[in-house]
Amino acid sequence: MKRLLFFAAVLLVLWAPLWGDDGGYTSSTDLSVTITSIPEAKIGLSRNFAFPFLRGEGMLTQGNNISATLTAELSPISLNGVAEIVWTPVAFFQLVTGGRIGSGWNITLGDEIIGIGKNVYNADGTTRVEGSAFGGLLWNVKGGAVLQFDTAALWPGDWHHIVFHSYHEINYAAYTAAKNNDSWYFENDSGENRNGFNYYGNYLLGYQMPLFLDMVGILAEENQNIYNAAGGEFWGDDLSRWTLSALLNFKITDRMGITLLVQSRTMRNFTPSTKDNEFYQDRQIVDSSQRRLEFFRVAATMKFKLR
Repeated sequence: MKRLLFFAAVLLVLWAPLWGDDGGYTSSTDLSVTITSIPEAKIGLSRNFAFPFLRGEGMLTQGNNISATLTAELSPISLNGVAEIVWTPVAFFQLVTGGRIGSGWNITLGDEIIGIGKNVYNADGTTRVEGSAFGGLLWNVKGGAVLQFDTAALWPGDWHHIVFHSYHEINYAAYTAAKNNDSWYFENDSGENRNGFNYYGNYLLGYQMPLFLDMVGILAEENQNIYNAAGGEFWGDDLSRWTLSALLNFKITDRMGITLLVQSRTMRNFTPSTKDNEFYQDRQIVDSSQRRLEFFRVAATMKFKLR
């Protein structure tokens, strides 16, 4: 233990001069509230830290930093803790790592709303949810990278902000009560998750303005399972899933903003004889036109800067 503390102190001393001339950092606390038309709801409380790191004097390096965010999330069916670290070595590029751990419970409001549990296949072709409140943990670790650009960096002006942001990550997600071949639910999703690696990426193209409506944009998100489930081609497990959003961001005050998303998503097309089967692995994907685009939801996130 003494050796560990010693090396930690040495690293801190060596790293401190790289933080900046004042060796300081900035911090903030945010509260977010998300509601959707499905309906869904989630509250998040975040503590953010930004440390100057390897800053230069040029346009591309003057904002270099390492930021860390710790978030607690609560929904009617889940509780999560999230951590993320972002290193910005140059203005247009970032490296991201992080993870989350959480659990949930199931409630009945007409239909059962599933916070967490295994999606178990019965011999008669039906399914059941197996698990109890906090009967297992969902954990996730990730690593990713960001490419971003703002035309105002080359063409200064309040009306010159055409922004592009692209994020890509590989993550590993697992439910502790499930084995590798088990399927599981989390936060009332489709119950098609398995322990293993996944890819997530997004692309944002937007225009920022010095107005009450301060940004409009288009957001495309892609999710892809890469754990290669045996026979997954039968039900389309190898197909990526896309969510397309029209984005509007409103600046209410300097401490409050609202983001509105109108979302559509891709859905798989199954053969007429299997599309109504209860267990997802019993549904056969069609040979052509395997996906369709349909309306998903409207989502609004209100964000408050507490300090």
